[in-house]
Amino acid sequence: MTIPVEDRPKYRNRRGEITTNVLGACSPNLQFQYVLTGWEGSAADGRVLRDAIYRHKLIVPTGTYYLVDAGYTNGEGFLAPFRGERYHLNDWDDDNQPTSAREYYNMMHSSARNVIERCFGILKKRWAILRSPSFYPVKTQNRIVLASCILHNYIRIESEFDQAEIEFDQHGPEDHHEQNEHEADEDHITTVGTSDAWTTFRNNLADSMFISWNH
Repeated sequence: MTIPVEDRPKYRNRRGEITTNVLGACSPNLQFQYVLTGWEGSAADGRVLRDAIYRHKLIVPTGTYYLVDAGYTNGEGFLAPFRGERYHLNDWDDDNQPTSAREYYNMMHSSARNVIERCFGILKKRWAILRSPSFYPVKTQNRIVLASCILHNYIRIESEFDQAEIEFDQHGPEDHHEQNEHEADEDHITTVGTSDAWTTFRNNLADSMFISWNH
């Protein structure tokens, strides 16, 4: 991103690059369901998620959840992996299988959550403007990201074959670095945070998945 000198500390991410945050949620068919742009690169994932819930109408119906990575809190509506356990798919092979419920849960979580990596990878493969430094004002760049996601969804819906997906599968991702509070409703998730009930839910889910796998 191109940012005025006085604002650069806010936009500097953990790698020292000047970036903005993009929070995206996608469906298994590689379409974006929700996108929030505009947060500075230094903002923590949890802070951006809270803003999405409290001010920007990210709706998660009670009883449902999104899979999220370890940068987020495991809490109602957002199912995270177990920290301190193997996670990535290349951590396992035929001779190195999960040995506990938590490891098996993490392996399956990683496999299912891989869809978001593909979704963003295909998006960037499709639009070269997202793969190179932006010289547009921040507000314009945020609109470019949103427009790219909308057009991505339209192509996914209307096209029988997605050339960007084919190229992504053939060549992998490009070698570039990443880049009003709604009323409370008892049918929607309205808070972001841990709870004993949600911790128990994840533990029970991991145990049941592991038992089923072993039988």
